[in-house]
Amino acid sequence: MLFSSIPFLFYFLPVVLLLYGIVPKPAKNVVLLLASLFFYAWGEPKYVVLMVVSILCGYGFGLLIQRTRGTPWAKAALVGSVAVSVSFLAYFKYMDFFLANFNAVTGLQVPLLKIALPIGISFYTFQILSYTVDVYRGTVPAQRNLIHLATYVCLFPQLIAGPIVRYKDVAQQLEERTHTWDKTALGVRRFTLGLAKKILIANALGELCSVFRASGDKAVLFYWLYAVAFSLHIYFDFSGYSDMAIGLGKLFGFEFLENFRYPYCAASITEFWRRWHISLGSWFRDYVYIPLGGNRVSRGKWLRNLLVVWLLTGFWHGAAWNFVVWGLYFAVLLGVEKVWLRRWLERHRAVGHGYVLLLVMFSFVLFNATDLGEAGRYLGAMFGAGEVPLISHEFLYYLRSYAVLLLLALVGATPLPKRCVERIRRTERGELVLGALEPVALAALFLVMTAYLVDGSFNPFLYFRF
Repeated sequence: MLFSSIPFLFYFLPVVLLLYGIVPKPAKNVVLLLASLFFYAWGEPKYVVLMVVSILCGYGFGLLIQRTRGTPWAKAALVGSVAVSVSFLAYFKYMDFFLANFNAVTGLQVPLLKIALPIGISFYTFQILSYTVDVYRGTVPAQRNLIHLATYVCLFPQLIAGPIVRYKDVAQQLEERTHTWDKTALGVRRFTLGLAKKILIANALGELCSVFRASGDKAVLFYWLYAVAFSLHIYFDFSGYSDMAIGLGKLFGFEFLENFRYPYCAASITEFWRRWHISLGSWFRDYVYIPLGGNRVSRGKWLRNLLVVWLLTGFWHGAAWNFVVWGLYFAVLLGVEKVWLRRWLERHRAVGHGYVLLLVMFSFVLFNATDLGEAGRYLGAMFGAGEVPLISHEFLYYLRSYAVLLLLALVGATPLPKRCVERIRRTERGELVLGALEPVALAALFLVMTAYLVDGSFNPFLYFRF
């Protein structure tokens, strides 16, 4: 079930909010758990069992780790937890990739399993792993209430596309959380704006990308237009989903950490990854990079650590070589920055902004390619390889058609709109005017988005693939 769908907005969410509001406090997590299982089963009924088994394993291993703390059995339990979670992820997400490459290397014809990827498995697996590791480290006590732990793992606002929520960040909220009208209003605003980013901007940019890929009249500038459009599409699609998840969390009393902080305003690749998909980057930092030694080791080992983390980051996104190369691409860029470029970029932020936008745009062409061959053709064509003409009629037509949207997206990817609103709020009159107009504007925006959804326009979430 999509957040940006009629069934979710007009049936599922109102019913869940009603039930959540009327049940007593001890039953609120039960409502959220049952609603989350139904939400997941709507699109993946057979894989609910897999998620439940994963939760039970995490629950059991967490209790075992705590009970045997200080003995070798605790470490064995942690290894068991990691092995089970990673084996589920490897089998369902990567097995066909391994088999296909095994066949390519050996010349054998081992049949592929052709298993459908369970939606959200990459996200809830990482949440279970972070829970058991934190219990082993003593950061949090094991959760004895199975309902609370299951609610944490499969909470529907962030279940299928993140952000990756750490148990330690919501452990107290699972036991006791506050519900206020101010928090509800903030949640409604955040959800509505995230929905607008998804429906009005990301979906339209996704249509432009689809038009380009299907076009028989490609040109150098059309390739560049596609690269810009996809870079904005993936940002508004994923950050829009994260905004909706954070907004929904507030409606149910939860405070989720931010997942995006205007990444296209970064002046280095290092800074970009501190602003983009923050929950994933911090997860790999805390559970892979630092345990390997981080940067407090020799330069050779540090480069190895960087390579391992980004190889895994790329592979996490998908079982294909273009994702692996995408991860290694960023490993190289980050290594070069840390060894040579960091101080120079800090002194020349204007140049750094252009450098980031260009290199990130190239990375997303690679990211969205069906394979490495297509990625090479697209990147080469952006520089005129393959006798591609500079300009085409379709490029001019779609540039004119999408110019306003692209401009709005470029401005919307910066903090400028937020700063303008904050400046207006600083005055008493501005606060009163915004307070009166905001509900009307959000309601009108919601009606417009509903019309788009009824029209049945392009609507898939990009990160459901991962």
